[in-house]
Amino acid sequence: MTKDLTTSTISRQNILNNNLALEKIESTLALGGICWCDKTFFTKTQVAQILTIDERTIDRYIESHKDELIKNGYKIIKGKELKSFKEYVDDMNVVDISRAPSLGIFSFRTVLNIAMLVTESEKAKLIRSKILDIVLDVMVQKSGGHTKYINQRDEDYLPSAYKEYNYRKEFTEALNLYLDANKWKYAKYTNRIYEIVFLENAAEYKKILTLTEKDCVRQTMYAEVLNAIASFEHGLAIEMKQASEKLERKLTTDEMDKLIESASQNPYLVPHIHDARAKMASRDLCFRDALHNKLEAYIQSVPQSDFDKFLGETSKSLEERLSDPETLAVFKRLKDR
Repeated sequence: MTKDLTTSTISRQNILNNNLALEKIESTLALGGICWCDKTFFTKTQVAQILTIDERTIDRYIESHKDELIKNGYKIIKGKELKSFKEYVDDMNVVDISRAPSLGIFSFRTVLNIAMLVTESEKAKLIRSKILDIVLDVMVQKSGGHTKYINQRDEDYLPSAYKEYNYRKEFTEALNLYLDANKWKYAKYTNRIYEIVFLENAAEYKKILTLTEKDCVRQTMYAEVLNAIASFEHGLAIEMKQASEKLERKLTTDEMDKLIESASQNPYLVPHIHDARAKMASRDLCFRDALHNKLEAYIQSVPQSDFDKFLGETSKSLEERLSDPETLAVFKRLKDR
């Protein structure tokens, strides 16, 4: 999947949703602008000057990418808003603003958005290069340079990992008690669940994330993915027990395969599975620069809340969380259930 900012909507939006990086980009580029209503805006004339392009070029991009630009702060003001804005504007920066019935203005995010779209400008190309450098620096700084375990910075990770560990034990015990198969059944059916939840087996997943043989796959998974796996394991363990007791014998592998196939189409599980796929595909591409080819159809832009979750004030390393009394209290409540 391309990450060329001029052609990839998702790559552009992942940058524009990253408020931590935007703050650094704004202070570094120092593009100026007009402070109005406690925010910085730019007129079309100013944007054209910044990118050294004709205003008609900007008009073409507004026409072709209108929805995207509006989403990222482009707006047309008129009436009282326009009258208020005129008080902050030097007439030399805007053509005929005194007689204009309306005016299109660009937020800082919109200016970056335009710079990521324009192919006719060398200045825009330089800005794109600077943007990518800053985004990478912020990612390294905030994650401590270890994106392999960036999933563990989510405050929901540890409770989800703990619950999944318990359901994992329940599932492996069920395989032992209710399935008539060889010793490879644990790895086989673990991979089967992975393939249903995120369409990859453990070996494929490790290769995509460039994990070593010693790396534990589940320690790199997001809370939502662990929750989907845990739900699947828990449901299968119960169904295996019920089916085995009804038949008064252990299940065959064919019977087990039918249970798994039925569970994969369970209407209660399907939404959680699709959510897990979208979260894994989108976050790994954004935070780990890892593309899950089999999940490409699920890739979306990463929302602002995810940047806060994994890089912002509420994110912490696993070591910090394990020393947090509130986290330990959560574990105690889970253990006492």
